[in-house]
Amino acid sequence: MTTYLCPRDGTRADTTSLTWCCPVCRGPWDLDFRITEPLSVNSLSRRVNSLWRYEEVLPLAAPTTTLGEGRTPLVPLTGTVSAKLDFLMPTLSFKDRGAVMLAELASRLNPERVVADSSGNAGTAVAAYCARAGLPCTVYVPEGTSPKKTEQIRAHGAGLRTVPGGREATALAARAAADAPGTFYASHVYNPYFLHGTKTYVYEMWEDLGGSLPDAIAVPVGNGTLLLGAALATGELLAQGLIDRRPALIAVQAQAVSPLAAAFRAGADDLLDGAGDAPAAPTLAEGIAIPRPPRARQILAAVRASGGTFLTVPEDRIAGAQLDLAARGFYVETTGVACWAAVGDWTDRSVVVPLCGAGLKSGTAEPR
Repeated sequence: MTTYLCPRDGTRADTTSLTWCCPVCRGPWDLDFRITEPLSVNSLSRRVNSLWRYEEVLPLAAPTTTLGEGRTPLVPLTGTVSAKLDFLMPTLSFKDRGAVMLAELASRLNPERVVADSSGNAGTAVAAYCARAGLPCTVYVPEGTSPKKTEQIRAHGAGLRTVPGGREATALAARAAADAPGTFYASHVYNPYFLHGTKTYVYEMWEDLGGSLPDAIAVPVGNGTLLLGAALATGELLAQGLIDRRPALIAVQAQAVSPLAAAFRAGADDLLDGAGDAPAAPTLAEGIAIPRPPRARQILAAVRASGGTFLTVPEDRIAGAQLDLAARGFYVETTGVACWAAVGDWTDRSVVVPLCGAGLKSGTAEPR
């Protein structure tokens, strides 16, 4: 039976409950989910052309809230660097992969309301999929969130709550609302169903590369949902005998807000003392400007287990990378260009970067 499982203290909860965190330590849930039937690449050509084609490895099946998400193209940028175009998702970001899983789960639980918090993209995705599912939804966002993202949230019919302060204050406000009876907290950080949606990013890559993976997978990391999904997928593929090695996970942060990179370089298993105490510095990569990610220990462990590393990029390189990609035909938001800024000049090994949000969501960056 699939259950919620606390990775810290072993507490369990039924996935039919609205309990959004471990009641003992208040930490995020993992999902105790077992794959009972191995995936076969040869069977996929006859299946639906969306992420739901990987039904054997997903904790939900027979979706009713789908918008056709997934199966985004993988295209070469250089001889060794390829890009996966996740900005071509229905709401124009990779967050659709996890949001559809949360909305599908919520629709089966039939809560009185859904709440979410986001710096923009997760909120727009949750709003869209809740609209598809007919669920009332309220999204909490920090002040200063891109007007283009808040406009999209409202357009999908969700309530919008703008919270003074940064990403941490916004999360606290949403969690307070999530404790109200009858509320489903569609958290892309605390609910592990989201991670089982983002892992399809790697399954698609594996399929498109003919049953193999590149030497490295680079992902932008704030709360780490794409990285942890990638770690889930590579572990599952290895356990199923579908790959013979794990690719290195390359975690990319903005130099201005890089608590995980600092912990990694210090050899720490968790965030360093004082991380997140000061207000986060401004950065063009607003989507990964997370000073205190709740899954820090898991992120650090996943990168180390893969033989990967953390890289940080300064603001001028983020702005330059956005213009460079636009000159190559890809208009990507500033958070989504961080990986290209970090590994775009690699020539010694193959690596895939995600172009994970459309440039229309943030506009063109002004160099800082």
